[in-house]
Amino acid sequence: MIKYTKLFITFLLAVTAFQVRAQTTANTSSPYSQYGLGDLTPMLLPQNKAMGGIAAGTNTINRYMSINPLNPASYGTISFTTIDAGLSMNSLSLSQTGQSTQKNSNFRLSHLAFAIPVSTGSALSFGMLPYSQVGYNYTKTTKGFGTGSAVDTNTVNNIFTGEGGLTKAYLGYGFTIKRNLLLGFNVGYIFGDLKHFQQIEMPQLPGNLNTSVERDNSVGGVSYDFGAQYIWDLSLTRHIVFGYSGSARSQINSKSSYIISHYTFDSGGNRGVNIDSVVNQQNASSKIQLPQIQHFGISYQQDLKFLVGMDYSIGNWSDLSIGGVNQGMANSSTFNIGGQYTPNINSLHNYLSTLDYRLGLMLDNTYYNVPNPTGGGSTNIKAKAITVGLGIPLRGAQTSFYKVNFTAEIGQRGTLNNGLVKENYINLHLGFTLNDKWFQRYKFD
Repeated sequence: MIKYTKLFITFLLAVTAFQVRAQTTANTSSPYSQYGLGDLTPMLLPQNKAMGGIAAGTNTINRYMSINPLNPASYGTISFTTIDAGLSMNSLSLSQTGQSTQKNSNFRLSHLAFAIPVSTGSALSFGMLPYSQVGYNYTKTTKGFGTGSAVDTNTVNNIFTGEGGLTKAYLGYGFTIKRNLLLGFNVGYIFGDLKHFQQIEMPQLPGNLNTSVERDNSVGGVSYDFGAQYIWDLSLTRHIVFGYSGSARSQINSKSSYIISHYTFDSGGNRGVNIDSVVNQQNASSKIQLPQIQHFGISYQQDLKFLVGMDYSIGNWSDLSIGGVNQGMANSSTFNIGGQYTPNINSLHNYLSTLDYRLGLMLDNTYYNVPNPTGGGSTNIKAKAITVGLGIPLRGAQTSFYKVNFTAEIGQRGTLNNGLVKENYINLHLGFTLNDKWFQRYKFD
């Protein structure tokens, strides 16, 4: 036990340092992340992601304590001190009609979460998870000083880049108010920076004034989550869990900067320093209006054998506004279905039989409502993914249990229609979970 605990604590320190360093860097490479708050990240740990993202109706999985921030009512089933931390890697392939395929990959901390039992039937949880990521870099080039003329070869480059993201730190409490009825809540603090840049350049004309536009939102504010679960015991080992959770409509603070400046290129094609600032607005206070989000879920579990479930989530993202300006996003809806199977958790001679085998499906109508580049109107971006995963138990002491959770998401988002981008992606998640009896007073005869 001591060996695993030391390794686990070392890992936690490493990923915590990584998180502090990574708060302002790009953790995605999607052109869609330029809209809204960027790519949203649900409050899911790898064990739930592997089952298609089901979480509203899950708590303890196969009698193993699992932290589920998406529904804080689930904390009420935690009876061991639980620590969960992990990393994620994303591999993304971007396709667009008439353009060559681009490939990118990123690496980041996926989560750091703790849960501590307070009493029988209640527990406190706290941690840190990504909320959204921004990361893109692409160029639109037109001839004829932007007119598109095939005769005039002088080009105008519109270069769009963005980076940053938001992180959510939370403190939550879940408790049992009757035998099988659980309630819970999270108080979260969402913080980070969202940075967007645009350069309008005519590099073939040395000395010409080119334009740079910089927009930066520094975000920090409180959000609230709530949840409820009801456990219907069919027998001592078979249970159905009905779950509901949500995030309340709330406002968070933002300090925005907006700078427009000019610069030139010399005859060698080298960019010079900014000559002036046509607009320079610094640290203007504003609000970001976050919408209400709701999750509905149900799961069926036979202890130590299998679990299956489904979720349905809706988000009123058409209400999203930044600085009083509605962002034109769409209301989102997501369907998740999945489960896990453990052949024989007590097997002494076949280790593969003790593993959790997980499978799931996710269908998502995202909140992206993207203007069509080749014509009028806009397109709601959809996504779909298949998830697979393993829960790998490690040997511990009498009162401690360890598990490595591995998940792979293989999915597609977007479309080639209307000049838009189709993304094929593989997301890999690796999590380490510790269950242990801490803060326990031992009795001696």
